[in-house]
Amino acid sequence: MGKVIVLDHPLIKHKLTFVRDKNTGPKEFRELVKEISTLMAYEVTRDLTLEEIEIETPLAKTKSQIISGKKLGLVPILRAGLGMVEGMLDLLPAAKVGHVGLYRDPETFKPVEYYCKLPQDIEERELIVLDPMLATGGSAMAAIQFLKEKGANAIKLVCLIAAPEGIEAVHNKYPDVDIYVTSIDEGLNEHAYIVPGFGDAGDRLFGTK
Repeated sequence: MGKVIVLDHPLIKHKLTFVRDKNTGPKEFRELVKEISTLMAYEVTRDLTLEEIEIETPLAKTKSQIISGKKLGLVPILRAGLGMVEGMLDLLPAAKVGHVGLYRDPETFKPVEYYCKLPQDIEERELIVLDPMLATGGSAMAAIQFLKEKGANAIKLVCLIAAPEGIEAVHNKYPDVDIYVTSIDEGLNEHAYIVPGFGDAGDRLFGTK
């Protein structure tokens, strides 16, 4: 069964408080999401394998470690997932970026695909799916399904916050996918929004309604 990793570093908790605050405007909201994403990237990549090489410092030859050629890919779920890309790329500049476009039908709450563009070699990459919110799990599961159909073998799901319902849904369908979050919230309301949550991430990122 996939793991759920809750990243509760004090810096993350501090910044998440202001992400949740309804008085935080789009500019600050974007900056905070970026900063939290950078902090999350540190933990999401903790299991990268290393290899030993020999280098020469100004004083002597020595053996040191580098990442052993692991290829990474970032796949934001449009549009809210875009807010997490830049922060991740700050630490993972060599990662390729694909995009999956989904929107939630307001009546059925189910995801509808409208765009999918991925690196050609995704079967060789560890893919990190990005979406600030894991609510019902519908969008995440649809994105994971697209990636698996295209040949993806290793997928992680990275979200700022999640509802227990979404975590359960993803793990029931994709038990091989680890989920990284900064908070597991109380649950979903009648409109399938996370409570307490922080509202609609896309609208708050881009100043729309």
